[in-house]
Amino acid sequence: MPDELPPCGIYRTTAPVGTVPAGRLVYFHNHGEPGPGIYLPSTWHGNRARFEARGHLLPTPESVELLAPLAAEGFYRVDRPFHCCEQQCRRFGPNELVQLGYDGSGKAILFIPQWTNGALAIPDRGTRIDAENIESMTRLRVPVADTPVHESGADDRLLH
Repeated sequence: MPDELPPCGIYRTTAPVGTVPAGRLVYFHNHGEPGPGIYLPSTWHGNRARFEARGHLLPTPESVELLAPLAAEGFYRVDRPFHCCEQQCRRFGPNELVQLGYDGSGKAILFIPQWTNGALAIPDRGTRIDAENIESMTRLRVPVADTPVHESGADDRLLH
């Protein structure tokens, strides 16, 4: 295994990794028994992927190089205006609150929260954006209380 493994988190496969095809959203877990592995999404809750309890071991130490890191799912603030894509279907403006999520192929989706009846409502439909637009946003720090990354375990990290 390479001396430095990437951190645990979400990635997109850039080529097949064992039986997992290229172009898939995965969660990489860099430690544990019997070793580092990747987990496929099994469901989505609140626009955040939940990953299968049993993963796939990396077939070779070099397989880690086939994982492209993705920005963390969660809430962001738009810093600089941008359009979702070349067709300019939707414009996102400065200071807009958005939630970043991904589809099963690791493509970024933005969801626009709305203040409704005294609560923040998060829609389950969003707008795909080009990956480079993520650089126009800043991740916000939001405590996570009840949303484990894996179906089988808790995730005590913050969305930041």
